[in-house]
Amino acid sequence: MMRVRALLALLAIPALAAATASPALAADPSVAPGGNFDLSVWQLQEPVGSPGSPTTISSSRLQGANGFQDSYFYTDTRDGAMTFWAPEKGVTTPNSNYARSELREMNRDGSAANWSLSGSHKLSATLRVVSVTSNVCVGQVHLGTGGSSTKPLLELYYRASGDIVLGTENSPDGGQTAHTVGHVSLGKTWTYTIGISGGNTIDLTVNGSTTHYGIPSSFNPYKQYFKAGSYNQSSSDSTTKGARVAFYGLKVTHG
Repeated sequence: MMRVRALLALLAIPALAAATASPALAADPSVAPGGNFDLSVWQLQEPVGSPGSPTTISSSRLQGANGFQDSYFYTDTRDGAMTFWAPEKGVTTPNSNYARSELREMNRDGSAANWSLSGSHKLSATLRVVSVTSNVCVGQVHLGTGGSSTKPLLELYYRASGDIVLGTENSPDGGQTAHTVGHVSLGKTWTYTIGISGGNTIDLTVNGSTTHYGIPSSFNPYKQYFKAGSYNQSSSDSTTKGARVAFYGLKVTHG
């Protein structure tokens, strides 16, 4: 009887794994990203448009199986991944020299997300970096209203070496401190959760390992919002070199 029970337990392991697997494993590769992901709380910024004014795609256009997709933002037909492509040459924002294909957090009513540091805020993702020239930002907490700064509170980078690095801004005036928080080979899937808690703490979890960082009081006047995608950190005249990032899970929670 003990041997039978042991055998049944072993047979049950694959079923359990399937039941608890990432939602991306069930993604439909034949639909637009909006058919697999809740994009009602995001808008998309792409590396095209006019100088200093990248094209923005509203959340209403992103949603649904027939939602927006193009060569910079699309579903990978092999595995259903929501994929972002940012070449080294592309249209940038006025405050950056780097192109991006990146989601910006929105409210469900279509207004721009702009939340206080107080409370609990989390951005969770499962992803892999498919290609990168040198460095790509895959997640951010960015400053919203409250002052004149256009800096991020933090940026999460993946470097060509495989290092995962958290950059925390020293103040709204600038200056960033780098913290190496993990290492993953190029093309391998990994997870992160960027959390803000207690009004003064960054809680970062990478592949199950959590670290904490204090938020300087100079950020207190500012509201915040999340960003995620491929924000390339290198530039040149090349439209074939750049950063391609595939997401298998993406979720925002506020409490």
